[in-house]
Amino acid sequence: MERLASSARRDPYGSRINRVKSPLREYTVPYASIMLGSLLPILFLADVMPVVPPLGYLFLLAWRIMRPGVLPLWIGVPLGAFDDLFSGQPFGSAVLLWSLTMIALEALEQRFPWRGFWQDWFTASLAAIVYILAAMVVSGADLSLPLLLACLPQIVLAILLYPLVSRMVAWLDRFRLSRTRRIG
Repeated sequence: MERLASSARRDPYGSRINRVKSPLREYTVPYASIMLGSLLPILFLADVMPVVPPLGYLFLLAWRIMRPGVLPLWIGVPLGAFDDLFSGQPFGSAVLLWSLTMIALEALEQRFPWRGFWQDWFTASLAAIVYILAAMVVSGADLSLPLLLACLPQIVLAILLYPLVSRMVAWLDRFRLSRTRRIG
């Protein structure tokens, strides 16, 4: 009986022994979070102009900026195609824009490998602004001042939501790399 009681108690390091990373979590969490981000704006539809920023794109930016080695360079094609299926944009627009974003972020990473939060926020904000405006051009919309003013709330929300999205990506990254108990 004494033996059972002592085995039930753990030493301070016992919770870390005999644990392994889950390969399923390690490889699927980044892609699943980006795909879920692409699906979320469907829940918040506006009458004339979308108000919710492209959350899938913001998640892609956050994963690529915070963890450069997690996403391969070519991932903009399949994830962009998934986003095109649900965003209402012409098919191929997100494929093109997400792929160009991945190439641009790779070039930026090669040029400036050490950055801080403010530089990352500026980079993501600039990328989001260019993405929203380029998506308007690719969709075939007539660019006019009223249309640009109508997309201004979406741009402001994209800029303001990036720190929250990057915080969520940091939490998801910790979850992705956390260790689970080995059975047996």
